Amino acid sequence: MYTIKQGDTVSLVAYKHRIRPIDLLIANPFIRFEQDYLPPGKIVQLPSNASIESEIPAADDLFCEFSLQQLEDDRIKIEEFGVKASVIGFSVMAQPIYAWVIGTGEKKCFYSGGWHANEWHTSKFLSRFLLNCVKKLHSDERWHGFSLAELFTKVQLHIVPMVNPDGIDLVLQGAYEGHPYKQQLIKTNQGLTRFNHWSANIRGVDLNHQWPAGWKEEAEGSPNQPWPRHFGGPYPLSEPEAMAIYQYVKKEQPEYVLAFHSQGQVIYWGYRGLESKASAEMVKKLCQASSYSAIQTADSDAGFKDWFIKETRKSGFTIEVGTGTNPLPPQSFTEIWTNNVSLALTGLSL
Repeated sequence: MYTIKQGDTVSLVAYKHRIRPIDLLIANPFIRFEQDYLPPGKIVQLPSNASIESEIPAADDLFCEFSLQQLEDDRIKIEEFGVKASVIGFSVMAQPIYAWVIGTGEKKCFYSGGWHANEWHTSKFLSRFLLNCVKKLHSDERWHGFSLAELFTKVQLHIVPMVNPDGIDLVLQGAYEGHPYKQQLIKTNQGLTRFNHWSANIRGVDLNHQWPAGWKEEAEGSPNQPWPRHFGGPYPLSEPEAMAIYQYVKKEQPEYVLAFHSQGQVIYWGYRGLESKASAEMVKKLCQASSYSAIQTADSDAGFKDWFIKETRKSGFTIEVGTGTNPLPPQSFTEIWTNNVSLALTGLSL
């Protein structure tokens, strides 16, 4: 038997116990399909061949979702290499928002992901990129031609893999019995109990429409109440998750920022012509490293990248990883990893 934890999904439970997802469904008829929600506290039966304590090869989790629980597991692994996380704020539901810093260089850059609830692939990518960086630094390995030891004497990477932990948990586990926002969520979701399309935080505010850069203009064409997507909140930076990023960026003052989203395989790099002159050459390098296409201006306002460019007149990039329709399936991670490792490494050398 196994008791479901917060953030668990069918594929994650199967991964933990070295069984196939279908084996878990066969042993538990109440689980109707592989994407069914598993509420925390629910006890599931494990097939007799399950091994709770077994060590599982890392490659096996390519097809698994990624929640705060997995980020916590990665945090422990990263700490084994002497790199500790700091908590820069808390979500609406008081879950931690973690930031890591690697490198001693004068130039600072900031990577962030997990802004939208159904874009957990970006959190998985950034967390695993960070874990690989510290491992390869420890063994003095080169990665895609880059000497990380040399690179991190020139740059200081600040990285927040998961801005929206509450929303990601909602997409993966639903509004289970006992969830403090269950009734509010179902009401906002027009009575439906599936949340795979949800991109907002737990209060129905889109964290990438929260920023004081054309916020009023964006609000005029967006929902004016809590909604699964695009509601920019009652005012800019109303949500604790957005405020945590705002305060952190104001404090650290990075030279440029990369915000990872999905999907589209494009890189947005401008905002109303306010971006630095270097941005055009920088985005060219990112596109060459990833095979993604560059688009100078998105037809929207109030995004984090927009605010950063407007506030600092520096360079900001929104990286739309993957291709398809959100939510991208877990299998999309293979393509996301392949295209974005070189992009993220190149981003450190801009």
